[in-house]
Amino acid sequence: MNPRINIFWFRRDLRLEDNAGLYHALRGGLPVVPIFIFDRDILDRLENKQDRRVVFIAEALERLQGQLAVAGSSLEVFYDFPLEVFRGLLAKYRVGKVYCNGDYEPYARERDATIDRLLRESGSSLSAFKDQVIFEKNEVLNEDGRAYTVFTPYRKKWKSLLHASHLQAYPTEKYFSNFYKQASADIPTLFSLGFVPVKELFPSPTISRKLLARYGEERDFPAMAGTSRLGVHLRFGTISIRWLAGEALASSETFLNELIWRDFYQCILWHFPEVGRGRAFKKKYDLIPWRNNESEFERWCTGNTGYPMVDAGMRELRSTGYMHNRVRMITASFLTKHLLIDWRWGEAWFAEQLLDFDLAANNGGWQWAAGSGCDAAPYFRVFNPRLQAEKFDPQSAYIRRWVPEFEEADYLKPMVAHEEARKRAVETYRKALSG
Repeated sequence: MNPRINIFWFRRDLRLEDNAGLYHALRGGLPVVPIFIFDRDILDRLENKQDRRVVFIAEALERLQGQLAVAGSSLEVFYDFPLEVFRGLLAKYRVGKVYCNGDYEPYARERDATIDRLLRESGSSLSAFKDQVIFEKNEVLNEDGRAYTVFTPYRKKWKSLLHASHLQAYPTEKYFSNFYKQASADIPTLFSLGFVPVKELFPSPTISRKLLARYGEERDFPAMAGTSRLGVHLRFGTISIRWLAGEALASSETFLNELIWRDFYQCILWHFPEVGRGRAFKKKYDLIPWRNNESEFERWCTGNTGYPMVDAGMRELRSTGYMHNRVRMITASFLTKHLLIDWRWGEAWFAEQLLDFDLAANNGGWQWAAGSGCDAAPYFRVFNPRLQAEKFDPQSAYIRRWVPEFEEADYLKPMVAHEEARKRAVETYRKALSG
C-alpha cells in the first residue's frame, strides 16, 4: 500500500530554519515529503537561458538537499506543470495534507486554487501559512476596515500592531525527525531545465549591525556599500523576514521602514490584484498617451542615454542583475517622464533583469515613479538626473565605475534635454488627467 504522508511544498521559502509552513507540516502527525517544482508555466516563458535567478534557486535547492540528507530524507524536485506534479504525487502517496507558505501574486493565487481543488477531490487540501511578510492580507486595515493605500498611516498602524510574537522564530529543527525517510534523490540539472549554468557570486545572506547603524545615512549613495543586498534572499526565502525585521528593530528604524514597504506593497497586490496584471492603480493614468519610441527604449535598456547616472544604473543592472534603489528611482523616472515610455515597458525590463525581482515591489516602484500608483510621486515631480548625480554621487565614483567614458569628448550627448522633457511630461500628464 502506498505510504501515507503529508507534503511540504517549497516555493519562495527555500530554507529549513524558521519556516512557518514547514513547522506546521512537521507537526502535522504524518511523515513529511518535501517537494519543489520548477514550474513550467514560469520557466518556459523565460527567454534568457542564463537567468541568474534559476541558478540561485538551483544552488539553494542543493543546500536544502544536503541538509535533508543529514535528516535521512530527500527533496523531491520536479520540472513540470504543478497540476501534473500533484496528480503524480496523489498516485504515488496517500496524501493527508499539503502545506505551503502563502504567495500573494495573481498567478500564484490562481495556481493554488487549482491545486486545492484537485487535492480536495482526493480527500486532501492545501494549507498556506504566512511566512514572507510580517503582516498580510487583512491584518493591517484602517479604521473603516479597508486596506491602506497611503504608506505613512499604514506604517504607523503596522508598528502599533507589532508584537514580539510576530518576530518569534519557528523552531523547525525540533521536528526534523518527522521528515519522510528516503534516500537522497537527484535534483534536475540546469541543462535539463533548458538553462545554461553561469558563475555568479551571490550576495551573502547576512547583515552586520554596523551596516544597519549607518543605513539611514549611507543608503542613498550608490558608490557606498550602504545597502543590505538581501533582496534576492527575501525574494526566495533563503533568509527569514522575522529574523531580519528583528535585526532592523534593534538597529535601524530606516531599514525597518524599508521592510514595511515590502509588506505594504504585498498588501496592495492582495487587495488590488489588477495592478499585478498591468493596470494602473489610479485608473485615469491608463489614459496617458505614451510615446513608446522603441529605439529610445533600447537606448535606455542598454545605458546609452547620455545621462551618466541613468546609464550607470542600466549598465549595472545588465551586468549584475542588481541596481541600487536610489538609481532605480532615477532610471524609472527618466523612462516614464523624460521619454514618456509606458511604465509597463520598464517594469517588464526590470522583471527580466533583476535578480531580486518581486512583482509587488517592482510594480509598486514603477507605478510610484510614473505617478499612477498608490501613494505615488506626483506626476509633476520629475527627477533631474544631473542634480541627482551631484547629490548622491558627488565624486562620480559610481558613474565612473559603470560609465568610464562619461568625461570624454565622444561620450553620448543627452538624448533629450531635461527641461524640455520635463515640460513635455507635465503637459502630457496634465492634459490626460484633466480630460
